[in-house]
Amino acid sequence: MHSSRSIAITPDSKSGYRLTAEMAVELPLQQVFDLFSDAMQLKRITPPWLHFSVRTPQPIEMKAGTLLDYRLYLHKIPINWRTEISIWEPPYRFVDQQLRGPYKRWYHEHTFSEVDGKTIVKDNVHYIPRGGRLVHKWLVRPDLEKIFRFRQDMLARIFQEIREGLVMTSAG
Repeated sequence: MHSSRSIAITPDSKSGYRLTAEMAVELPLQQVFDLFSDAMQLKRITPPWLHFSVRTPQPIEMKAGTLLDYRLYLHKIPINWRTEISIWEPPYRFVDQQLRGPYKRWYHEHTFSEVDGKTIVKDNVHYIPRGGRLVHKWLVRPDLEKIFRFRQDMLARIFQEIREGLVMTSAG
């Protein structure tokens, strides 16, 4: 599957930084959104070096107001992270924002749209790291770039497997 992808981190006009990531997926919008609406998929698309786990009891009903608890290790330091799904507009958009965790602010908007038979998956994250510009330059930014690159690679692999399964199912 051909997949165009991009990741960029830029200073935000007000404060902090903006991470934008985009990829095109050759699957229907609803099918792509369904993967993102399953909180347990987060572990699958998070790099193993973070030792990420979802702590929220199962099953998780995704909706505005849902609270999600995670645990991960950042540079071997255990981090408990709580986010809230503040906006839930399936299959086009949802927002998770940090209530407790490693950032002063983390506001992550996920959007999904169909263009020319493909689903465009966009991440738009406004974040303010702890520790200032040097910590951002030497730790936070490189980590986020690696994490989102891994995430896009895994998503491409997962969607390719789904697509091949669909092709095999329709061919068989």
